[in-house]
Amino acid sequence: MTGFASLIMVNIDCAEPPVLATFYSEILGWDVTHSQDEYAMIGDGTTSIGFGQLPGYAAPTWPEGPTPKQFHLDFYVDDLADAEERALKLGATKPEFQPGADRYTVLLDPAGHPFCACLRA
Repeated sequence: MTGFASLIMVNIDCAEPPVLATFYSEILGWDVTHSQDEYAMIGDGTTSIGFGQLPGYAAPTWPEGPTPKQFHLDFYVDDLADAEERALKLGATKPEFQPGADRYTVLLDPAGHPFCACLRA
């Protein structure tokens, strides 16, 4: 199937854009290409992730609760335990609910957004 557009960027709402830019920059090995209190961005030269400050930002509650998640990112990793350890050192947290067994691990970024470390198979 041929589309008519190319994805260049995803923007994520948060309270502290520079914090999330640094966090995901370390996760992905991408450069922080812009960083201000109100907006920050990382990129690999082709695709970017932007982080915008949202007044009154409320972190999503995982897996359910008053503020449902609106998206999550999935990342391939070669070693789940190593990826989890490294993400936790960068400021991620690990929620109790883990539906992925040994295939993937759900983690929360510093703003509370869930993301998954998925075992590359």
